[in-house]
Amino acid sequence: MRSERTPLPLALAAGAGLLFLLGPLLLIFVYAFTTEERSFAWPPPGLTLRWFAVAWERPDVWAALFLSLKVAAVSTLLALVLGTLVAAAVSRTRFFGRETISLLVILPIALPGIVTGIALRSAFGMMEIPFSFWTIVLGHATFCIVVVYNNAVARFRRLSGSLVEASMDLGADGFQTFRHIILPNIGSALLAGGMLAFALSFDEVIVTTFTAGQQQTLPLWMLEELIRPRQRPVTNVVAMVVVLVTFLPILAAFFLTRDGGETAGVGK
Repeated sequence: MRSERTPLPLALAAGAGLLFLLGPLLLIFVYAFTTEERSFAWPPPGLTLRWFAVAWERPDVWAALFLSLKVAAVSTLLALVLGTLVAAAVSRTRFFGRETISLLVILPIALPGIVTGIALRSAFGMMEIPFSFWTIVLGHATFCIVVVYNNAVARFRRLSGSLVEASMDLGADGFQTFRHIILPNIGSALLAGGMLAFALSFDEVIVTTFTAGQQQTLPLWMLEELIRPRQRPVTNVVAMVVVLVTFLPILAAFFLTRDGGETAGVGK
């Protein structure tokens, strides 16, 4: 096939769009190395690695980081279980109200985060549930389930039902069919959904603000440091960590799902 060169105006427009999107992130990376402590002068008066050592030695950074990692891990695990079960029910069976349930499942990620946060805070207050690690997890799971569900239901719908029927005809029970037939075909979609859910949970701010109480995840720590800064470059160092922890799972999820259209049994 003959490949055509991209027109210059289109290439320039694409480059301008990428610069607009990524420029602020590049500034964060630059200011993480600045020698200036309280202001953001451009260009930076000098470069140093001092702030990485300062961030490493601050216990409040580590406490916030570990809390974010634990919340993201538990929220992702909960989302994988519930999202997969809902996706299996919606895609493999027919029942009254199926489309309504599908709509309700994806509703939390479509609503503004502040609406979800207020609703959760009101529900916890009405049931007299004290704010804790688990209230943050429940808040994050509401939108993490949507990410897993979307990936799983798309793969379930491409999985041929004849494979499941053949497995049953050969004497396999439900668990064996799931383990040897269904899971290998949807595994990459679940892994990608789990990675996206982890990334979303790790950097969530709005819902966490309403469900965390006095606890601080890493994004909440960064928000407080921006309001009452002590050492501005430390905030940029932590922001670099958040960018990397968020970007890597998203990149891995992209590579896992880009060839997801080829599912065993399709068209047979």
